[in-house]
Amino acid sequence: MFLGIDTGGTYTDAVLYSEEDGVLAKAKALTSRHDLAVGIGEAVSKVLTAADRAAASVELVCLSTTLATNALVEGQGGRVALIMIGFKQEDLRRDGLSEALGGDPVTFLPGGHNVHGNETPLDLGPLEATIDTLKEEVAAFSVAGYFAVRNPAHEIAVRDFIRERTGLPVTCSHELSSRLGGPRRALTTLLNARLVAMIDRLIEATEGHLDTSGIKAPLMVVRGDGALISAGLARQRPIETILSGPAASLVGARHLTGMSDAVVSDIGGTTTDVAILEDGQPRLDPDGAVVGGFRTMVQAVAMHTFGLGGDSEVHVSETGLETRLELGPRRLMPLSLAAHIDPEPVIAALQRQLDAGYAGRLDGRFACRTGVPERFATGLQAQELGLFERITAGLAPLDRILTSASQKATLDRLVMRGLVHVAGFTPSDAMHVLDRQDNWNGEAAGLGAQLLARRKSGAGKPIAEDAETLAQMTVDRLTRQSCEMILSACLADEGEAQIDAARSRSVARALERVHGIVRFHLTLDRPLVGLGASAGSYYPDIAAMLASDSAIPDDADVANAIGAVVGHVRSTVTVFVTAPQEDVFAVNGAGLSERFRNEEEAMNRAREIAGIAARDEALAAGAEDTHVTLRETVKAPEIEGIRSLVEARVVATADGRPRIVRENG
Repeated sequence: MFLGIDTGGTYTDAVLYSEEDGVLAKAKALTSRHDLAVGIGEAVSKVLTAADRAAASVELVCLSTTLATNALVEGQGGRVALIMIGFKQEDLRRDGLSEALGGDPVTFLPGGHNVHGNETPLDLGPLEATIDTLKEEVAAFSVAGYFAVRNPAHEIAVRDFIRERTGLPVTCSHELSSRLGGPRRALTTLLNARLVAMIDRLIEATEGHLDTSGIKAPLMVVRGDGALISAGLARQRPIETILSGPAASLVGARHLTGMSDAVVSDIGGTTTDVAILEDGQPRLDPDGAVVGGFRTMVQAVAMHTFGLGGDSEVHVSETGLETRLELGPRRLMPLSLAAHIDPEPVIAALQRQLDAGYAGRLDGRFACRTGVPERFATGLQAQELGLFERITAGLAPLDRILTSASQKATLDRLVMRGLVHVAGFTPSDAMHVLDRQDNWNGEAAGLGAQLLARRKSGAGKPIAEDAETLAQMTVDRLTRQSCEMILSACLADEGEAQIDAARSRSVARALERVHGIVRFHLTLDRPLVGLGASAGSYYPDIAAMLASDSAIPDDADVANAIGAVVGHVRSTVTVFVTAPQEDVFAVNGAGLSERFRNEEEAMNRAREIAGIAARDEALAAGAEDTHVTLRETVKAPEIEGIRSLVEARVVATADGRPRIVRENG
């Protein structure tokens, strides 16, 4: 019996599964961001009770999560110091590295290696001068060295120095990718370091609950390509868990529907994830996963992640004569959920604002602390610290917290740091108003809809005549934006990225069934599989607008958790062979750098290193037994009859099912 857990932005799901009988039981609990163990514990306890099984009978636990993906989409994460070895200031302008860095500190050190692994001397002086200041300002460090994938010695030296002087988490770029492209590898390393604390808290919470509940089974985490890794490895490489939840949902969709070809769309609280299932396998992104606008070097499913979900922020455009709603990309705590957690102050504040008789800019908005440890508030500016101290653990209306218009930007920065939650009207509230959802507080949703409906358009008229009309406008907008995102994802996979489905008049005419001399019609060439807790509420209308068939499996609400427990452990290692000079062949990869006089000897050694490293990584990642396959590419053109090796790559992949613990030991 296997236990699958999926921790999303809103809900934590749990599934008990056996290979013989499939899903034995499923359960949900609210994700408790201030203490993840609460939501995990509640979901696991519920599912064990529902199945009437003892905790000791669980043989394997697999965890998928959207927390890392959500954090990058929403621009959240801890403050990080980036150490660049052998790079120059202008390298920050490449691959979005400067934008990702934001205001976080960066230090440049002389050093690094060339393509063959030969070094430029490392100088730690600039880091030694700032390390004591940096350790007080950041939560983690990221280290990227020039050609570190060919020789990681300098990254390792800097990592060891930082750990000795600060005791803080350090991520090195060679640990995450064997691909060339220094700035993008640095970007990936930076994002990884930002996520360390978040994923560490998640795994610590999960392991803590498993231990106290008597579950002694190994804990595995779903990676972005759908493979499983051990919890220990996930702690070191949290960036690999971006798209973990969506990847698990694809595996789950295939398992639940049996379909070989489908467009899979998974709607959560924060994001909608769209991917293509073809010949029974998810497409992988050859260039690395794109999340939050940044292309990383993380191997992951070719997933298109959009900031649209049931808890998306509702924006009202008041500049035109006609009102236009836009959703996302930021997640808000729904008003119905806020009042479900703490009804009296939320309802009282909403009623007070409604009784005022005029529309305030901050109506229907609340804030509270997320509950993360105080150390994550390091490095706050004076204005940020002052506002943060005014916000408490309890929900309070923004019109009583913010004292000036400029503080809105300050509040947004606190939200981006993951220190503060903002509550407001969302599609989930709209579904409560329309009686299509009833799990939280419908009264708060109705009051929030009334407050939003009385806002004025550019023509000076209320944007909706009543709460129900406003709620239907919100749901209609989610349907339309979902269609545009699904089409954008499919067109991009077809190589038609120049067509912007959200701006194309032809796409709009097709979706709206507008008649004209030329009639536009579009559809998908395969079924649309809808996943997520609210899939049944949204996807029939979305599929209808796309004139496509839809499939919503019975366990669509827990597809991620199911996908987690049916996955495999898979590890890939690349080793390079180059010729730095005549009759000298360099083998670099898996942390090794060696020289040979004979090309065949170098290739044999590369195969040996890659195979051993892949198997060792898979075993360290939690595999019980592995099967290793090798793939080679050689660039060796002949010029005037003379063969010249430019580069050879040996790629080893080890695959196996995770280890399990039997009840009898």
